[in-house]
Amino acid sequence: MTFEGVGSSPYDNKQKSVNDKYYSNPVINYSLPDPSIIKADDGYFYIYATESMRNLPIHRSRNLVDWSYVGTAFNDSTRPNFESKAGIWAPDINKIGDKYVMYYSMSRWGGEWTCGIGVAVSDYPQGPFEDKGKLFRSNEIKIQNCIDPFYIEDNGHKYLFWGSFRGIYATELTDDGLNLKQGADTVKIAGTAYEGTYIYKKNGYYYMFASTGTCCEGLKSTYTTVVGRSKNLYGPYVDKKGESMLENHHEKFIGKNYSFVGTGHNSEIVTDDNGNEWIFYHAVSKANPHGRVLMMDKVLWKDEWPYIDGGTPSIKDLKPYFKK
Repeated sequence: MTFEGVGSSPYDNKQKSVNDKYYSNPVINYSLPDPSIIKADDGYFYIYATESMRNLPIHRSRNLVDWSYVGTAFNDSTRPNFESKAGIWAPDINKIGDKYVMYYSMSRWGGEWTCGIGVAVSDYPQGPFEDKGKLFRSNEIKIQNCIDPFYIEDNGHKYLFWGSFRGIYATELTDDGLNLKQGADTVKIAGTAYEGTYIYKKNGYYYMFASTGTCCEGLKSTYTTVVGRSKNLYGPYVDKKGESMLENHHEKFIGKNYSFVGTGHNSEIVTDDNGNEWIFYHAVSKANPHGRVLMMDKVLWKDEWPYIDGGTPSIKDLKPYFKK
């Protein structure tokens, strides 16, 4: 779920690392929920996020730690408008062909039948993005609360996953990713406990990351990142006991600690030059509880299951490594 009622963000300030070897969480200490990340052709990582009723802020970094604000995906004249008085939530950025393609949710609180998912394109990761309009709305496909899109390519096909506490669903897209594939089935993938899904393929498994709990109650938020896995893209996704995410079973991946709560809606996993994998997500900082700040942690693996050290956000850790 994606909404933020916070004041202006200090976009002119770069987040600094602790020293040459370490970084600290949050990596950006103002509200940037629902992150989606891509490494662009120019060598920069770009991260996109929700921010209230604004136009999807974009930041970039060479090293995943020091981020600079570069603009917004839309402006007031180009922003989507298929849902009136709505926010643009939970962007998902991808490179499809020679275009940067961004899926987005458009919704307002309580609008679970009028919300929907749209798509926009750009020649450059920093935009500007040209809105191509909605793919569908909840009332058109008769699935409630159609938000939180996620795109994945698999075995030569392109798919879109989405959903928020009314089931997680998937369908196939056209080759350019800009439309639903005619005649493709819409399949329920996971149950009613989840939103903000992301799927990562590794060593023959598909890992479905998702968020469960409440996202937006400040320090009372119960958001938690969870995971299940499958041998097939469409599932069934199961926990370590073999129980299905269709029945809301999962493994906890990132929970709260004494410094951060509401740990959820993770990004794509990215890899540094040492082969270490990193994931971004948002959380509410007890030291700065206004909004949901940007977090980063290393993904570790044991018995073919992902985890982060201690199961909760790090305070300080070694920085990702990139060759200069």
